Amino acid sequence: MSAFDVGRVCVKLRGREKGSECVVVDVIDRNYVVIAGPGVRRRRVNMHHLRPLDRSVSVSRNASDEDVAAALGG
Repeated sequence: MSAFDVGRVCVKLRGREKGSECVVVDVIDRNYVVIAGPGVRRRRVNMHHLRPLDRSVSVSRNASDEDVAAALGG
């Protein structure tokens, strides 16, 4: 099990959304994942630009933005 599995809650470390929480919704390869979250635009990001948190939420692969927001409680 990887630190960046689908459903892992992360914090963005770079970019204009720095400090925002997001959720991994798809794993592209060993370097990139797709994230989404409230206040975070769905996009492909380098794993080195994320810090995984100790918690995860139950979302399916390619979950909608509404499903991600509901899973985060927002």
